[in-house]
Amino acid sequence: MSAIHLEISLKSIHKEILLLPIHYNYLVQSAIYNSIDSELAKFLHEKGYIADKRIFKMFSFSLLQGFYHMDKVKKMIEFEGEIKLTVSSPLDEFCQSLVNILLTRGVMRLGTQELEIVRVSARKLLVEKEEVKVKTLSPIVLYSTMLRPDGRKYTVYFQPGDPDYERLLSENLNKKYRALYGMELPTKEVRAKPLGLQRMRIINYKNTIIKGYAGKLLLTGPIPLLQMAVDGGLGGKNSQGFGCVEVEG
Repeated sequence: MSAIHLEISLKSIHKEILLLPIHYNYLVQSAIYNSIDSELAKFLHEKGYIADKRIFKMFSFSLLQGFYHMDKVKKMIEFEGEIKLTVSSPLDEFCQSLVNILLTRGVMRLGTQELEIVRVSARKLLVEKEEVKVKTLSPIVLYSTMLRPDGRKYTVYFQPGDPDYERLLSENLNKKYRALYGMELPTKEVRAKPLGLQRMRIINYKNTIIKGYAGKLLLTGPIPLLQMAVDGGLGGKNSQGFGCVEVEG
């Protein structure tokens, strides 16, 4: 299998409504790890691919897509009917394993709730030019860790248009490429031009507040790095449900 974008359609088995906490990234991440080969899951979770002391799991996933109602007071979200989850990865083994196990089991567990696998479709989104328009399926996170005068660390998050945004996005893609393929590309720079409104999203991931931005970007640069962006995700924390993108026509 060469497909790297998997669209997984799900529906609740026992109830009409799927009830989740608003910040459900960790539940989806756990469900994905539990739906691939155990040795592969252990390798990605504990080791991953490394470049410049940065560890990459080489997969990303979207927000859940479907009809929903959000209760901000109770901090819960209710999905009705069929929902869709997109998972992307440049790893053939990962994609094959996820498809095989999901179709064999017929279910995916999100927390305590079992969801029926209605269908799984696989698409390979090929980048053929040094320019591609992408739309976020989950917010892109780019950040730097800084030191306060007293030595305490704090995190600065960047948005499209910030001077450091493009540099960090480009460096991140280069590191992913080097971590996976063990080599550098002669031309390294990727440019990212915001297209329209960029919306800030704040996610609580295991009691850590993470800021990301959702919207459309025009990416220009070497085709292999643009392909890595589409396959492996943009920015950081991809395996926590950030930076999953799809190609805009």
